[in-house]
Amino acid sequence: MIAVFESKKMPLVKTVVNGKHIEVERDRWALDVLLEMGVAVPTLCHHPAVEPYGACRLCVVEARKGKWTWLTTSCDLQIREGLNIETDTPSVIRSRRMSMELILSRAPHVESLQRLAADLGVGRPRFGPHYDIGKCILCGLCVRVCDRLIGASAISFVGRGRRRSVTTPFGAASESCTGCGACIAVCPTGHIRSFVEESALNIETWNTRLEMIDCKVCGTPFTAAKLLESVQGRLGKGGSLERVCSKCRRLQMCKRLGEAFHQV
Repeated sequence: MIAVFESKKMPLVKTVVNGKHIEVERDRWALDVLLEMGVAVPTLCHHPAVEPYGACRLCVVEARKGKWTWLTTSCDLQIREGLNIETDTPSVIRSRRMSMELILSRAPHVESLQRLAADLGVGRPRFGPHYDIGKCILCGLCVRVCDRLIGASAISFVGRGRRRSVTTPFGAASESCTGCGACIAVCPTGHIRSFVEESALNIETWNTRLEMIDCKVCGTPFTAAKLLESVQGRLGKGGSLERVCSKCRRLQMCKRLGEAFHQV
């Protein structure tokens, strides 16, 4: 099922971020507010296109309201009147470092994770490496994008504990995968691998092979046939897709613009 998010204007409430008093719309996610303020908050499982998940735990902050103080992830923390948020307390720093250490132990050879760990003051993790799971850190971005945005649900979480992973049903080729590449685009570690071979898109990580359509201008395979069919189905009879790759489309557009310029 494809999610449809409706936005409505919420009343402004007063809150405090790192000692700074601000007014912001009620119920907004704290992480969005922090990022808009320019506050550096690390995160791996966050993406503005999907709902918060709180998997990586790196965006943790210290929240206080009244006499209560607690550590919580800022991506799914909603702004309320009188909320006080601190992003760099000793408790916050310790929590982020522990989370980063656990994440790094899952995929210690990923350069992007190593750089983020160094920024947080984390060196070699104290925990032993898990069994070979590639570069996956279970952030869930690929699963959420495939389900909530694309509506394909071609992949999902399986297993529990240390053996939890992301894969297709029964680890076989996914029948619902269209080869859109959304999962590849949002993966923060490069775990999802794909390549084009013999006019077919091979998504190696998901054991899926999809036939591709050739550009009618240059003859180069440029998109999965299943993806084109899916998009055409959503357009219905009111629209049609031209089977031309992006490069040839740009050349055609430049040619048309050039012709129009000379006619002036």
